[in-house]
Amino acid sequence: MNKAMYSIAIKASCIRASLGNVQVLTDIDLALPAGRWTSIVGPNGAGKSTLLKVLAHLLPLTGRVTLLGQPLATLPAKKRAQQLAWLGQNEVTGDDLTVWDVAMLGRLPHQAWLAAPSAADHAAVELALRATQAWDWRGRTLGQLSGGERQRVLLARALAVQAQVLLMDEPLANLDPPHQADWLQMVRSLVAQGKTVVSVLHEISMALHADEMVVMAQGRITHQGTCSDAATHRALEAVFDQRITIHPLANQWVALPN
Repeated sequence: MNKAMYSIAIKASCIRASLGNVQVLTDIDLALPAGRWTSIVGPNGAGKSTLLKVLAHLLPLTGRVTLLGQPLATLPAKKRAQQLAWLGQNEVTGDDLTVWDVAMLGRLPHQAWLAAPSAADHAAVELALRATQAWDWRGRTLGQLSGGERQRVLLARALAVQAQVLLMDEPLANLDPPHQADWLQMVRSLVAQGKTVVSVLHEISMALHADEMVVMAQGRITHQGTCSDAATHRALEAVFDQRITIHPLANQWVALPN
C-alpha cells in the first residue's frame, strides 16, 4: 500500500472565492490525500473549476490553502510551479509553437533564467510526449493539430513538470474513448508512483474510477468519500436530482440515467 496516502497533499480551510461580484465558493473545508486520485464532480455551476483554480493559486480567495504542508500563499512561485502542475480547460497556446516547444514549457520551473534546456529537460519532455502518444508530432505546430491532439500535447506539458501534484480541469475534453482509456491508465501509473492527481470531470462513470470523490453543489462540498462507498453513490445521485443511478458493472461503478 502506498504510504503517501496517509498524508495530505492539499488542505483548504474556510475558503471563499468570487468571480466578479458573485460569490462562487462558500466555506470550503477540504483535505485531499497524497498519492491518490481524487475526482471533483457536480452539476454545472457547482463551482468545481473555481475550486480547482483556487487550489492552484490562480484565483484570489479568503481562507487558507496548504500544498504538501506549506502555506500556498507564501510558497515561492518557482517552488510552487515545481511541486504543482496545472492543466486547465480551453487553454490558449500559440498555434505557431511546435509540439516539442509546448511540452518544453512544462520544464520552465526547473530552468535558470534564459538557460538552455538540460539533458534532464529533454528526457522529461520525451517521456511526457511518449506517454500521451504525441511524440510523432513533436515537429508539427499546434495549429496543425485537431482539438483532441492539442489536448494531449497540453497534457504532455503538464506531465513534463514532473510535479508531485497534478490538477486537471476537464482533461478528457475532445478526447475520443480510446484516448480517454489511455488517460485513465496514465493517471493510475502516476498514482502508483506516489503522485497526487485531482481532476474535475463531467464524465461521471470515468470519475468513479478514482480513489476519492468530492461532490459539489452551489459552491459547497456536499460529500467527500471513496468512490466505492455507498454513501458517495447516494450523494452523487442526490446532487443530480436522482436523474442518475450508480450501478456495478464488470467490477466497476457506472452512472446510468434514470
